[in-house]
Amino acid sequence: MSAPAAPSAGAFPSPPGGFAATPPPTSRRNTELLLLGFAALITTAALFLVEASQEQSVTWDIAKYGLAYLGLFAVAHLAVRRFAPYTDPLLLPIVALLNGLGLVLIHRLDLADQQTAAYNSWDIPSPDANSQILWTALGIVLFVGILVALRDYRTLAKYSYTLGLVGLVALAIPALLPSSLSEVNGAKIWIRLPGVSLQPGEFAKILLIIFFASVLVSKRELFTAAGRHFLGMEFPRARDLGPILAVWIVCIGVLVFEKDLGTSLLIFGTVLVMLYIATERVGWLLIGGGLLMVGFYFAYQMFGHVRVRVETWLHPFDDYNNTGYQIVQSLFGLATGGLAGTGLGSGRPSQVPFAKTDFVITTIGEELGLIGLTAVLLLFLMLILRGMRTALAIRDSFGKLLAAGLAFTLAIQIFVVAGGVTKLIPLTGLTTPFVSYGGSSLLANYILLALLIKISDAARAPAPARRRDPAPAPLAEAQTVMVSRRQGGQQR
Repeated sequence: MSAPAAPSAGAFPSPPGGFAATPPPTSRRNTELLLLGFAALITTAALFLVEASQEQSVTWDIAKYGLAYLGLFAVAHLAVRRFAPYTDPLLLPIVALLNGLGLVLIHRLDLADQQTAAYNSWDIPSPDANSQILWTALGIVLFVGILVALRDYRTLAKYSYTLGLVGLVALAIPALLPSSLSEVNGAKIWIRLPGVSLQPGEFAKILLIIFFASVLVSKRELFTAAGRHFLGMEFPRARDLGPILAVWIVCIGVLVFEKDLGTSLLIFGTVLVMLYIATERVGWLLIGGGLLMVGFYFAYQMFGHVRVRVETWLHPFDDYNNTGYQIVQSLFGLATGGLAGTGLGSGRPSQVPFAKTDFVITTIGEELGLIGLTAVLLLFLMLILRGMRTALAIRDSFGKLLAAGLAFTLAIQIFVVAGGVTKLIPLTGLTTPFVSYGGSSLLANYILLALLIKISDAARAPAPARRRDPAPAPLAEAQTVMVSRRQGGQQR
């Protein structure tokens, strides 16, 4: 048998040097578009189920909310495609699905409120889903604006001290205002103006994360200086504890003057994790954990509202009709949902106070059951992991700390919210990102998403090609050059 013929020289062309050409980088924007379509399909189907269950018919609200949802995230996708073409294709679709689910649940609770008002001959309340669509539109505007204006996220490091100062001022403003303009349900965390209310702490947390990411990079020697060794771990020197003590004092001030346990826990926990990421020292975590325990003990002994929160957490049924009503109704709702839930529109989540905001997790657990609630928590877990993956992939230290801080603040917020409604930890009053009703939280979280997308785009973008000098022409193709010699002023 004769040997097979060798392939001709031109069958597999290769560039000089024998190396195959590098494949062109893919942006995976079509994957993102496909996932956004899947999120839109789930949201539309959920709206149909809610309408069919509550109204026994289909109304024009589905078209109104569905078209607004599609239009807003189409704009967001086009902005990402144009201004952050290499970003992670999962970030925007996950947020779109969470935001769509929140819109469905708010619309479902609006229908329940309207039925209750009609049964009691009260005035029909205006639907909060309309406001949520408006806040989502403003969030998308901020999202697109950041993608367009922020060409390089590292520019933020130049203004870190200014941003940190603005964040501290935003935290302090509600404490300085009179209670009539800042207090809601016992917490002074609002700026209440005619026609609009804002929660500046939601924006302050992002500004402070940017500030601490920059400080930890520029002052890294301060935090990694040699310290004392104890039990096989290295602890920082006492004179280097100033920054974390300053953060601790700020958080205690928020707890004292604004009665906001959730924001103080969120800020301190995020900064503590960023310190650990920057230094890789367990000693910082132990010192921060000790300061956290001291702060909570001090708050429990000094402030009545903290003691009420703790007593309600430990013994909710002792004062069922007063302080324990919220958490008890939440537990009843979760128990009613069971494994598979009652079905969208078939439960009674409106029996739980603040079902659209602080207790929206209970609404999910009652109508979608443990399976649905687990799926939603997995979506959040995937979003957080993609943020942490971005932190690992980016090359510069500021980007790593900023992405890690933004992702971890989402993780702390989800843990605190889910732990509060399930009685794992005391209630804190935080909202579920992208799902709960409310403008401040939604706007702040879209800013957070835009920053993560810019960092992810920088991490995944291909390296710029180096400009090569043109190769010299072969000798046979070189042009003839006349060379003249001068000797003694005479040309030969």
